[in-house]
Amino acid sequence: MSDDRRRLANRPALPHGDLQELISGSGIRRVHVLAWRDLDDPEAGGSELHAHEVMKRWSTAGLEVVLRTSAVAGMPERLARDGYAVVRKSGRYRVFPGSVFEELARRHGRRDALVEVWNGVPFLTPIWGRGPRMVIQHHDHSAMWPLVLSPTLARLGSLLERRLAPPFYRSTPVVTLSRSSAEGLVAGLGHRRDLVHVVEPGIHHRYVPGGTPEQPPLVLSVGRLMPSKRVDALIRSYAEALRSVQGLRLEIIGEGPEEHALRRLAAELGIASSVAFCGRVTDDALLDAYRRATLVASASISEGWGMTITEAAACGTPAVVSDVAGHRDAVLDGRSGLLVAEPSDMAAGLVAVAGDQGHRAALSAGAVAFATRFDWDRTATEAFRVLASTVPGR
Repeated sequence: MSDDRRRLANRPALPHGDLQELISGSGIRRVHVLAWRDLDDPEAGGSELHAHEVMKRWSTAGLEVVLRTSAVAGMPERLARDGYAVVRKSGRYRVFPGSVFEELARRHGRRDALVEVWNGVPFLTPIWGRGPRMVIQHHDHSAMWPLVLSPTLARLGSLLERRLAPPFYRSTPVVTLSRSSAEGLVAGLGHRRDLVHVVEPGIHHRYVPGGTPEQPPLVLSVGRLMPSKRVDALIRSYAEALRSVQGLRLEIIGEGPEEHALRRLAAELGIASSVAFCGRVTDDALLDAYRRATLVASASISEGWGMTITEAAACGTPAVVSDVAGHRDAVLDGRSGLLVAEPSDMAAGLVAVAGDQGHRAALSAGAVAFATRFDWDRTATEAFRVLASTVPGR
C-alpha cells in the first residue's frame, strides 16, 4: 500500500458534523447507489443494513441520494426513507441490466457520483459509468455459490465474480468492512491492495447492556436461515453441548428457505423441545434477546463482518463463532468471544462460555469495551472520504 493510501486508510474518523464539511468541499451533491436488494426485502441482511445506515447519514448531511434496487413483493415501487429516495423495480436478475439502462438514460436525473454495492453479481459500473464512483463489497462469495445454485450456475457465478469482472475494477476504489475481508478480496478477486479501503461498520445506539442473562443458559443465533449460515452445524454443536451444560437452550431468530429442514434436524436429534424458532422479530425483541442470551453463536461459512456479533457485544453478550473472514475482525478472540477453527470445535466453545459463569463475565466485559469503537457516523464519513477521493483534482 502506498504511503498516501495508507494515510487515507488510517486517518482518524471525523465527527458527523465534519461529514457536511467534507461533502461541501467535494463538489458532490447527488449520488446514485445501485444495490441488489433493499432494506425492506424479506432476504435483507447486513449488506442492506450497512447501505441504509450510510445513505441515511449522507442524506442528513446534505447529499441527494437515490437507491436503485430490485422490486419487493407487496411494497411500493418508489418511496422516501430517512431522507433518501428508493426506486425498486425488476426482479432479482433483471435489476442489473435494468439499472444500467436507466442510469444511461438518466431516468433518475443527474448524478455527481455513483456507488455500486457488489453483492456477488456486479453492475459493471467501470464499463459504463463516468465520473466519481466507488464500490462497496463485503466479501468474496466463492464459498457461497455452490450452496445456493446448481453446479453449472455456481461455476458461472464464481467465474464472473472472481475472474471476468475484477479486471474492469482495477482503478475503482473498493470499500469493505474488515481487514480479513480485504485480504480475501485481494487474494481471491485480484483487487489492487492500495485501492481496497477498510471502513468498519457501526452499531445502533439502542444496543446497550441491560439486565442479566437468563438461566438456564441461552445460546442465540441471529440471521437468515440459508445454507451459507450453516445453522445446521450450529444445531448439531448445540445438541452436543447440551450433554455438558444442563438446561442449555437455543433460540434461532430469522427466516429463510432452510427453516423446515432445520426444524426436522432438531426433531431428529431429539432436541426440538429446547430449540425455539422465533422467525423475524422487531428491533425491541432483538434487543431483548441479545440481553437475555448467554452468548450469540454463528457457524457461517462466509461473512463480510457479522453485524449481529457486534450488536450483541454492545449489549454485553459475547460470541462463539466460526473463524472466517469478517468474524475475525468482529470478535477479539479470547477477549470479546471465541473463534472456532472447525465446526467440530463449536460445541466445545459453547460449553466453555455457557458452562463457566466467570469466563462468560470476563468475555462480556471485553465485548462491551470492544463495541465502543464502532460508530455509524464514522462509517458514513470514512466511506464518503473514499468516494470524494475519486473526484478529479482531489
